[in-house]
Amino acid sequence: MNKHFTQADVALLEEVLRLRRDVRGNRFIDTPVSPATVNKLIDAALYAPSVGYSQPWQFVIIRDENIKQDVYNSFLTVNHYSSKLFSQQKQVDYKALKLEGIREAPVNIAVLYKPSDTPVLGQSSMKDMGRFSVVCAIQNLWLMARSLNIGVGWVSIIEPEVVKKIVNAPSNTELIGYLCIGYVDEFLDEPELKSKGWQTQKKREEVVFYEQLPSCPTNTKVNVNDE
Repeated sequence: MNKHFTQADVALLEEVLRLRRDVRGNRFIDTPVSPATVNKLIDAALYAPSVGYSQPWQFVIIRDENIKQDVYNSFLTVNHYSSKLFSQQKQVDYKALKLEGIREAPVNIAVLYKPSDTPVLGQSSMKDMGRFSVVCAIQNLWLMARSLNIGVGWVSIIEPEVVKKIVNAPSNTELIGYLCIGYVDEFLDEPELKSKGWQTQKKREEVVFYEQLPSCPTNTKVNVNDE
């Protein structure tokens, strides 16, 4: 299928990208998310690119409240010491934030990376490409969810090995993302951490460069044989 998209399609995609948000527990409502809708989100994830067509992902869909509670307990453990990493004022700000929606979201999804036992095309020198492929799948899911007016929150303040045990994941897998999914009361106009002043938005010129980074000497050469 050699489909060409219209300018209206492009504008709609841009809007979905721009209005995607990381949703916290105080935004989720109790409207059920149907199995068919969850399957649609998973289908979107499965459309993601993967290096060497390795498809190294696994998805554990969680609705059981006891399992959610076990994962939430892991969050509490990590959250307790994570707040202490910041300055005194930042600790105050940190404690005022709602940083997850594990119990509030109707659906949780644990997203795992399952490495291959055999060599994978494209991963000989960049070993993390399999993990990056799983991240691409998460982004696909996230954007599809936003287009369906469903919120997604990515929780990283958890103990990966503990969560793996909770969902019965094999020891050779790696937890890449833990997602909270559900309908919400509203999508914020701006990312919450931006609007609350936790971080400022970087300017385009701070992150976009051409040909080389300014600090990189122009006479530096890369020897491809060094690998």
